[in-house]
Amino acid sequence: MFATGFEPLAFWGHWWSPVTSLMLAQDYVALIVALVGGGVLLAISERRLGTWRTILAFFATAIAADVLGAAFQAVIGYAGGIWDASVRASLIVDPLTGVAGAVMAASAFATPRTRRRMRVLTTLAVLMFLLYRGDPVDVYRALAVGVGFLLGVVLRPGGRAREWGRSSHHEIRVFMASVVAAGAIGPLIAAASRRPHGLLAPIAMLLDVGSASDPQGLRACSVYAVSRSCVEAITLERIASPGAIALSILPLLTLLVVAWGVLRGRRFAVVLGIAMNLLLAVFAGYYLGFLPHAGVPGVEGLPQRSSWGVVVTLGATVVAPTVTAVLLIATRRSFTVAPARHALLRYLTIVAGAAIALAALYVSLGWALRDVAFSHPVTVWELMFDALERFVPVEFLHREVPDFLPSTPAGAILYHGVGPVFWAVAIIAAVPAILARPGSSAAEAERARRILTTFGGDHLSFMTTWTQTSYWFGSGNDTAIGYRVVGGVAITIGGAFGRDESRPGAMAEFARHCDDHGWTPVFYSIDAADWDEHFEQIGWDRIVVAEEAVISPQNWSTTGKRWQDVRTSVNRARRDGLTLEWTSHSKLSRETMSQVADISEQWVAQKDLPEMGFTLGGLDELRDLDVALMLARAQDGSIEAVTSWMPGFDRGRVVGWTLDFMRRRIDGPNGVMEFLIAGAAEQARDDGMTYLSLSAAPLARSTPSEESAESTVDAVLRFLAASLEAMYGFRSLLAFKRKFQPELRPLLLAYPDPAALPAIGLALVRAYLPGLTLRDAMSVLRPQ
Repeated sequence: MFATGFEPLAFWGHWWSPVTSLMLAQDYVALIVALVGGGVLLAISERRLGTWRTILAFFATAIAADVLGAAFQAVIGYAGGIWDASVRASLIVDPLTGVAGAVMAASAFATPRTRRRMRVLTTLAVLMFLLYRGDPVDVYRALAVGVGFLLGVVLRPGGRAREWGRSSHHEIRVFMASVVAAGAIGPLIAAASRRPHGLLAPIAMLLDVGSASDPQGLRACSVYAVSRSCVEAITLERIASPGAIALSILPLLTLLVVAWGVLRGRRFAVVLGIAMNLLLAVFAGYYLGFLPHAGVPGVEGLPQRSSWGVVVTLGATVVAPTVTAVLLIATRRSFTVAPARHALLRYLTIVAGAAIALAALYVSLGWALRDVAFSHPVTVWELMFDALERFVPVEFLHREVPDFLPSTPAGAILYHGVGPVFWAVAIIAAVPAILARPGSSAAEAERARRILTTFGGDHLSFMTTWTQTSYWFGSGNDTAIGYRVVGGVAITIGGAFGRDESRPGAMAEFARHCDDHGWTPVFYSIDAADWDEHFEQIGWDRIVVAEEAVISPQNWSTTGKRWQDVRTSVNRARRDGLTLEWTSHSKLSRETMSQVADISEQWVAQKDLPEMGFTLGGLDELRDLDVALMLARAQDGSIEAVTSWMPGFDRGRVVGWTLDFMRRRIDGPNGVMEFLIAGAAEQARDDGMTYLSLSAAPLARSTPSEESAESTVDAVLRFLAASLEAMYGFRSLLAFKRKFQPELRPLLLAYPDPAALPAIGLALVRAYLPGLTLRDAMSVLRPQ
């Protein structure tokens, strides 16, 4: 009476069932999930939709999904091939159908970052259940998601973006990690279902520990008649041990490790994920496509036309990992943390060595036990041909009748043991490869930070603590240089940091170090006042690439006509009820962290080019424990703007701050950035800081340098700055900073060989825009 479905709506006249079915659950577990999970999701939706619109979305999407789902049940019932009669006549009770629809409708009222996450993660979760479990209730939920999306567009048509906005690297990492994780979690969902019917459901039988093989069903497979019972009999015969079950589970754990690395932005994890998914697709295509089609003895033939559902199911095992691999390839430029070469070589050596050693062990011990351990005496050739399949998860072998099976405990350990051991080695070896700091080890990074905090450096030296930085250490162990090698050019981040008197010698040592490695040394963004004369004496060329805006906090004052714009902005912000908060990321609440990420995502979505890196930090960099944040809060507690400040050290204490991250809401009040910077200056004054640097706008300066009038690299950088101005606004940023009456200090690029200028210019472009595609480059070169 309360359940819905095709029969209640079409034959029983229960027109009220789409509503009453939302009030019940299938069992106690489903009830708890609905009460806890559904309650949380509805609360999130209510915050964006309001109470009445949430109620409307809950019931409207569920009713529409129930009607469409019943129609789908009817169509499948006549077509046949996926659901049997009992499934087509299933009765549905599920509160989560309305919850899924309400969440999708509420996403239209969220910020761009939250909206994208709500839609993608909800859709991904629903599709995961649909593909791996495939019950009618999963179809209903998927339909509710689609209806909820359309309802959100109707309720808030202005909230729909007119075109796709660019996602930040961080957001792409989150989404791709979710996709990879879904490929690992989905099979577990299928295994937990009593009778999964999804396209990827065959993997469920691989994890069914309580199943036993059916000899009669196995013998029936020899007549080349495709049936589900035949497939199950072969699979269950192969999975008659814990080792075989582990062989099916461990690749899923590998994918979870890959997802973790993808979330951290590790390119190694992306490569491993691509290789894993393509390997799974190749195995599926070979064992489910080529062998049955080729008519190899002992391999089941292709299904007949009446079994089109089996064809689709088997084909999906090829398509699913292929799609995941393609997505990883398409988004690979968002994973900028390259692996350390030694870590990559170590991983490949361990995995390849384990595969060879285990295969050799299987063949040699199998040959020694050939007459006693298996169902019949085996030859060395049979063992060699079978060795590869010991590493393959069982789901890819379920259409092939095995040549032999173990008949003793020793044979079972050997037969089912080498595969799990290999995958365990692959998983364990992947963890340090993912954790390895690119360019330098974690120990080197800690050593460099210790030198920086003890002796100090220039105003930009803290940028050397960011990922992808390599380190060179002076012979006296009291100086260091952070750099990146791009296309054979070693680009430093500022000058040497450490003991003052050791820095000039360290610069010369580093240049010799680069020459020994075949690199062109380039000192980038070094203070002209400190280093111009030094490089002139050693015969290096220099050009001005930026101007650093430096404020003296102890002389900070906003009196006078020149400060009128700043005073007006500060006074307006105070009248609007904005308040300042000087804090750090580790002290933020989860809600505040989310708002900061939303603000950053809005900024990224406006750009036609990807986020710049190198000397421009993002969300990952402001999470450092030593970095300070200045927040502007509205009266309701929401965050309107945020700036991050990198510390400068001298003799173990912080003596100044350098501006890095600077973002505000697109629709936020004008003048909020002036309010934040003025507040930071007052904070620095009260804390006794010696300087407050507004940093340098890349590729922007107030006047061209005379030395570089005919420099090729200077011409390239000036052209690049002009091309990027419309998208990133570096000159506008420099003009903004001049409001605060700073001292403008020229920053130099010093290089030894003018013949390397084209390579230096290209290396700088690649350093700032490592994900620049050909299409992006053309948009840069297009006249503005």
